[in-house]
Amino acid sequence: MKFLLNFIIILCILLALPVNCHRILGLFPHPGHSHFQFFHPIMKALAERGHEVTVVSEFPNKEPLENYHDEILTNQGTGLLNFVSLDNFKTQSVFQHFFEFFMLREWGKEACAKALNSSAIKNVLNKGRREPFDLIIVELFNTDCMMGVAHKLKAPVIGLSSCNILPWHFTQLGLPYETNFYPVTFLGASDKMSYTQRISNWFAFVYMNIMYKIFSQNDANKLLRQRFGDDFPDVSDLTKKVSMMFVNQHYSLSGAKHISPNIIELGGIHIEKPNSIDSKLQNLLDNAKNGVIYISWGSMVKADSLSELKREGILRALGKFKQLVLWKYENDTLPNQPSNVIIRKWMPQREILCHPNTRVFLTHGGLMGSSEAAYCGVPVVATPFYGDQFLNVAALENRAMGVILKYNDINEQTVHHSLRRVLDAKYRENAKKVQYSFKHRPMPPIETAVFWSEYVIASGGAHLVQPYTVYANWFIYSGLDIILTILSAILFFIGSWIYIIRKCFFRNKKLVDSKKSHQVSNDLLKKKN
Repeated sequence: MKFLLNFIIILCILLALPVNCHRILGLFPHPGHSHFQFFHPIMKALAERGHEVTVVSEFPNKEPLENYHDEILTNQGTGLLNFVSLDNFKTQSVFQHFFEFFMLREWGKEACAKALNSSAIKNVLNKGRREPFDLIIVELFNTDCMMGVAHKLKAPVIGLSSCNILPWHFTQLGLPYETNFYPVTFLGASDKMSYTQRISNWFAFVYMNIMYKIFSQNDANKLLRQRFGDDFPDVSDLTKKVSMMFVNQHYSLSGAKHISPNIIELGGIHIEKPNSIDSKLQNLLDNAKNGVIYISWGSMVKADSLSELKREGILRALGKFKQLVLWKYENDTLPNQPSNVIIRKWMPQREILCHPNTRVFLTHGGLMGSSEAAYCGVPVVATPFYGDQFLNVAALENRAMGVILKYNDINEQTVHHSLRRVLDAKYRENAKKVQYSFKHRPMPPIETAVFWSEYVIASGGAHLVQPYTVYANWFIYSGLDIILTILSAILFFIGSWIYIIRKCFFRNKKLVDSKKSHQVSNDLLKKKN
C-alpha cells in the first residue's frame, strides 16, 4: 500500500512537469519599471512551468527563483526619471505629444548603446553559442535594437508591448491600420473620433511612422553595425521575423479592434491574487459605511509637488464628502488635512480597489492602474499627464466608467463636480460591465502567455499566424496600386468621352461652317445675277 501511494505521488509530480523544458531569453533594456511589471509575470510563469529562463534587465528578482536567471544591466544612465514634479505640467503645449516621440527616441538610443556594450549581452551571446535558445522574448517599444541580438542568436521571437500597439508596429506586424477608428497612442482619443480628431490621427500616424524609420531605426542600425559589423542586416527587415506580439491591452477597456492572430491581448496580466493588508487599513476599509475614495497618481507623479492653490482646492472638495478618502501621498504631513482624509506614502492599490466599499479611484490614467480599475470594476476620475495616459483615460471615458479632469482645470469646484458625477450609480454599473468582460476570458492572461510561448517554440516560429502583409511593400500595403489603377481607368473613361464629344462637336461645327459658307457663296452669286 505504501509503495502504491509513493508511486502515485511520483506519477503526479511527473505529470505536472512540462514534457519539454526549453531555454528562453528575455531582452528588456528599457529602464522603466512599469514596463517590467508587464514582462516579469510572463518570464516568471515560464520559469515556474519548468523552462530555463534568462532575463536581461535592470530589475533582478529580489529573491532567487528556480529556473530564472538574471543578467543585470547596471548604470544605464538614460534620461528616464524616477519621478516627475507636477510643476512640469503647469503649461502643456498642443505639440507635446509630438515632442514626446523624440524623448522616446533618445531613451531608446541610450538604452540600446548601453545594453549592446554590457556584460549582460556579452554573456547571453556566449550562452547562445554554447547552447542555443529556443525562444527569445523582446520588448518592442522605442527601439528595435534587441532584434539585432535576437538575430545573432537565431531563435523565434515574440515581441512584447507594455502599452497598446504603437503606430510603427502596424507596418512591422502587417496589421490593417484604420486611422478613422484606431487612435494613435499620443493623441488621447477613443475609437469614437470627431472629424478633426480623425484628421489629426491620420497625420500623427504618418508622421510617427516616418520619424521612427528615419530616426529610431537608423539609430539602431548604426549601433548594431558598430557592435557586429557593417554588413549587419537592417532592423526593418529583422522586425519582420517577429512571430507574435503580446500586447498589454484588452478590448473590454481599449475597444474592439481588427487584429490578426499574431497579436495576443494580455491586458491585466500583472494583476495577481490579493495579498493580506495590515489590520489598521483593513479596518478602515471594512468600516467605511459610506464608501471609500482612493487617490493615487502612480509612482512617478509626486502628489506632494502640487501647488498650494491646487492642493487646498482638492482638500476643500474632499472635505465636503462623507466618504473616507485614502490618498497615496509622498509626505508625512498634509497641511489643512480634513478629518476624512488618510495619507500614506504607499498603499496596496489592487487590494484597495477591489474592496467592495471602494467607490471612486482618482488616477493619472497609467495603464496598470487603469487595468486594475477595470479588473475591480471601480469608476475613475482621471487626470492624465504624459504618454499613453491620454489614450487610457479616453478609453475609460468612452466606456462611461469615468470622467477626465485636466490638471490645469483642478480646483475646488471641478474636483467636487467630477467626484459627484462619478459617484452616480450609472458609472458603477458601467464599470461592472467592463469588469465582467475584462475578467471572463477563455484562459487567464498568464496561462494564455505560456500557451502561446510554447506554441511558438513547438511550431518553429508560428509562421501560419503571420499575415502576408508583413512582407508587402508600402505601395501594395496601402492599396495605392489598386487606387491608381481605378483612377487611371476613370480618367481614361472621362478622357475618352471628352475626346469623342470634342470630335463630334468640331465635326458638326465644320459641317455648319461649311453650309454657312456655301450659303453665303450662293447668295453672292444670286446678287451678281
